Amino acid sequence: MASGTLEARFGRLSVDDNKKDPNNRKTTYPKFKTTTSSSTQLPQSSNRSNYLLKVAIENNSNSPLRNPVVKSGRSKGSEESVDVGQKPCPISKQPPVAPKQFHLGMFEIGRPLGKGKFGRVYLARERKTGFVCALKVLYKSEIRKGGVEEQVRREIEIQSHLRHPNILHLLGHFHDSKRIFLILEFAGRGELYKHLTREGRFPEWKAAQYVAQMALALQFCHKKHVIHRDIKPENILVGIHGELKIADFGWSVHAPSQRRNTLCGTLDYLPPDIVRQQWYSEKVDLWSLGVLMYEFLVGSAPFEDSVVLTHRRIVRCEYNVPNFVSREAKDLIEKLLVVAPEKRISLEELQEHPWIVKYCVEGERASMRRSTMASGKSSSDGESSRSFGVGE
Repeated sequence: MASGTLEARFGRLSVDDNKKDPNNRKTTYPKFKTTTSSSTQLPQSSNRSNYLLKVAIENNSNSPLRNPVVKSGRSKGSEESVDVGQKPCPISKQPPVAPKQFHLGMFEIGRPLGKGKFGRVYLARERKTGFVCALKVLYKSEIRKGGVEEQVRREIEIQSHLRHPNILHLLGHFHDSKRIFLILEFAGRGELYKHLTREGRFPEWKAAQYVAQMALALQFCHKKHVIHRDIKPENILVGIHGELKIADFGWSVHAPSQRRNTLCGTLDYLPPDIVRQQWYSEKVDLWSLGVLMYEFLVGSAPFEDSVVLTHRRIVRCEYNVPNFVSREAKDLIEKLLVVAPEKRISLEELQEHPWIVKYCVEGERASMRRSTMASGKSSSDGESSRSFGVGE
């Protein structure tokens, strides 16, 4: 594919190809040192986050938030054009001054955070406000070679519309002649896959909280008619407070009709409806959530084997749950890993399942009671101490 074609495809993403900061003529971008303190991992105040978010919204007059109908321009035989978003975002109202445009000179580039097939992710800091974020750099030549121009475009369009605590926030995007830059929320604790690899498997209380968070994120996506299609630990990050954030929407699709038949995703997590190349709906994400839950508790995927055997085991739903997994957890896994899509437990029902309630509702209440009691005891002790003149 010619370079001009790629430029045309991403033409609507253009903001400013200059590599210089208008207020700083230097073309070098010094790295900054990072520490483990929260001050370098998070913005110093909410104003910084609001500033960069505002800049992101004001970035482009063609922003999807200002024009909710987005045409993907697919060729015949590929997936249909999509209508992303239902209503314009209220914060997209433009000020009387000209909108600020993104360019690489706005950022100090820090250490690498990760590497993907088509680019890399770096820690970055916005020069004016000190706002810390992640900068995902995609190389156009590699995107062109892989034939994933539409996939990248769709990823940007979809993720830019999703605002949820358990979904990584896409703050904005820009590009130059060779690269596409995505400005992303910085998830301070890194990749979930590395946490799972290090721990082997998660205790049930942690797995339950993670599954509940994923259910909330997927429920939000499905209400927006977005099917993720590639839920797995590698596509999930952990925030500074330990919360999960879905970070990769490369295989996602906006499907108002809720029907697709594209074969995509990662084999170990694919449901029978995709493996058989049948028409499927958002319920494919429920199966993948079941596989994710199994891997949280066991440390490996339930159908993991050679390609042929994995395919066969998925279609037949053949797997074994070890005895160390609790009865309640096993019950929820079995309600998610169901061959017939319409018989899989819904995300609403999942949130009321005894296993989730035990660790995410009753457990939270018990923790709050303990915290309250400890606080009350400390307060009482303090009052007694003051009564006797201790510490004065």
